[in-house]
Amino acid sequence: MPELPEVETIRRTLAQHVTNLEIKEVRLIWPSAVCGWEDQPFEVLVTGRKILRIDRRGKYLLIRLDSDLTLIAHMRMTGRLNYYTEKQEPEKHTHVVFRLEEGEVHFSDVRKFGRIQAIPTSLCFSGSSLCKLGPEPLDQEFTPEVVKERFGNKKVSVKAALLDQHVLAGLGNIYVDESLFRAGISPERGVDTLSDEEISKLHRAIQNVLQAGIDAQGTSFRDYRDANGEKGSFEQALQVYGRGGEPCKVCGHTLERIRLAGRTTVYCPRCQS
Repeated sequence: MPELPEVETIRRTLAQHVTNLEIKEVRLIWPSAVCGWEDQPFEVLVTGRKILRIDRRGKYLLIRLDSDLTLIAHMRMTGRLNYYTEKQEPEKHTHVVFRLEEGEVHFSDVRKFGRIQAIPTSLCFSGSSLCKLGPEPLDQEFTPEVVKERFGNKKVSVKAALLDQHVLAGLGNIYVDESLFRAGISPERGVDTLSDEEISKLHRAIQNVLQAGIDAQGTSFRDYRDANGEKGSFEQALQVYGRGGEPCKVCGHTLERIRLAGRTTVYCPRCQS
């Protein structure tokens, strides 16, 4: 958390405010939240550069600056990027303040796991963790055949495979549980047991769930907010995630909660096989 729909929502809401604005000043309140390039300090690299656009790759934001520099931002568990139209006093967990031509962007993170890395744009996909990411689930090139190829001959549960960012980029616990429910597949199934028909159902479910999450501006249980500080509403559409012990909305059977791939997993034993 945040997962692909939340990061995409942050991208869209932040880009509305900051595109084509120059970064006038960088204030580091907790310097470990950022990483410069080679021996050049982060604030020196970034100050004076213009924000050209904001892209996304999996759960990462790519803030493209001029003169061949990109900021790779990973929110991890509780990271936020908030835009303010006027100068704003940093809150308790704000670690970085970007003062722009117009307004400010604050990077905050309660648990201090999130990071912002400066890297030459030309090295983005070869000199960072982005090079190891699997395909984007919402790209046109993402097909059932791609899912089958990414699963390969793995001897792991489908839940574990979908959480692996090297298999597919952007999925986390929320959208994996929801995708598997829509596809009617038990999270405990081995990927090597899935038929072509089941893989096609899973492919379709992944794309539908992610798009629904984006349309609802993401899922806000605790920390997630978009760049305007607004919550998402996808939690109202959740079928299984966070509902262990409650009745299935489709069949009424009690949803089971188990531990799988190191994560709490909720599914319906009657609807998913």
